[in-house]
Amino acid sequence: MSEKLEPAGRGDRALGPVLKLTVELGPLLAFFLVNARAGIFAATFAYMVATVAALAVTWFLVRRLPIMPLVTGVFVVAFGGLTLLLQDELFIKMKPTIVNALFGMILIGGLAFGKSLLKPVLGEALMLEDAGWDKLTFRWALFFLFLAALNEIVWRNFSTQFWVSFKVFGVMPLTLLFAAMQLPVIRTYLIDQKNSENGDR
Repeated sequence: MSEKLEPAGRGDRALGPVLKLTVELGPLLAFFLVNARAGIFAATFAYMVATVAALAVTWFLVRRLPIMPLVTGVFVVAFGGLTLLLQDELFIKMKPTIVNALFGMILIGGLAFGKSLLKPVLGEALMLEDAGWDKLTFRWALFFLFLAALNEIVWRNFSTQFWVSFKVFGVMPLTLLFAAMQLPVIRTYLIDQKNSENGDR
C-alpha cells in the first residue's frame, strides 16, 4: 500500500482518509454532543480540548501540522478562551466568521501579488497548471468569504442550538459539495505526471 507507514520516514507520512476525517470531525462532534447535554460553555471547553488533541494526534503521526487546521486551532483556543473567560458566547460564534474571512482575504491577497497560496497547501496532492491553481484559489477565496457571511446570518438570526447544528452538519456538506464542483477545473488543468516526466527527459 502506498500509504503504509515506515518507522524511519515519519516526516513523510500522511494521515489515511478515515483517520483524517476523524481528526477533522472529532472536535465538531464533541462540540455538538456536549452542547446538547451541558450547554454552549461546556461545549466550547470540549471543543478546545478536542481541537488541541486532534492537532497533537496529527503531529504525533505525521510530524507536521497543516497550516489551515493549525490556524483554525489557534483561533478555537483564543476565541474559546475569551468565551469562557467572559462568559459570552459571542466570541465562539464569531470565530468561523473571522477565520473564513481571513482565509478568503489571504487567498485573494496572494492572487493580487501573483501568488496562488492554495498551491503550497495542496501541491503535494495535485499537479495543476498555474492557470488552474489561480482559478481554484479564487473560487476557494470566494467560498470562504461566503461561509463567513453565512455564519454571520445564522448566528445573528437563529438560536444557539441551531447555529451549533449548522456548524457541525451544514458547513461540512457545503464544503464537500463545493469541492466536488471543482473537479471539472481540476480535470481541465491537471498535469499528466507521466507525460511531464517523459518531457523532462
